[in-house]
Amino acid sequence: MTEFTSRHIGPSEQEQTQMLNDLGLSSIDELVRQIVPDSILLRGDNKLPDGCSEQEALTELKELAGRNKVKRSLIGQGYYGTITPPVIQRNVFENPAWYTSYTPYQAEISQGRLEALFNYQTLITELTGLPVANASLLDEGTAAAEAMLLAHSASKKNVFLVDNKVFPQTLAVLETRAHPLGIKILELDLNFLRKIIISFESKKNTIKQTKNAPK
Repeated sequence: MTEFTSRHIGPSEQEQTQMLNDLGLSSIDELVRQIVPDSILLRGDNKLPDGCSEQEALTELKELAGRNKVKRSLIGQGYYGTITPPVIQRNVFENPAWYTSYTPYQAEISQGRLEALFNYQTLITELTGLPVANASLLDEGTAAAEAMLLAHSASKKNVFLVDNKVFPQTLAVLETRAHPLGIKILELDLNFLRKIIISFESKKNTIKQTKNAPK
């Protein structure tokens, strides 16, 4: 078996036997029974529904999803309803080219997501005229942490100022990422210093005017 093949096929029978011996088990089935809860373990009773086409599955899933009752969310704290432009939905999220045309040694959809983020990042730099733009992988908290790390790398200073009205989940991510790097988070009521994150929308459900904030 070549090195490439062995990496993708998984453990050989000999390796599986050694693994089971180390665990004190007699078979893979016994291993599965010890790991998977009885309530969800399929024991070969063949009670699965008949197969269906992709279109039939999508129709059934759409019908099930339609039973949900969408009500007004009052959670606030930065979790607001959003609108996905159809051009983004069709040409990025629903375009298989973003997640199928990549190499087999890495999760394909991760490659597509990185390419989409790179395109978005490039678009922001062109729209704003800034030399650098940040495109977070996940959410506001991650974007804030990446901005903090960029500022830290550029300045080599270990103090980072954060608006004291920033969302709590954003502050939590900042503190988590700052700790191993020895960065000290200082919350303040705005103004001064170059490294600062200002929350445009706050946990008090207000929108802040930042015309006098440092640029």
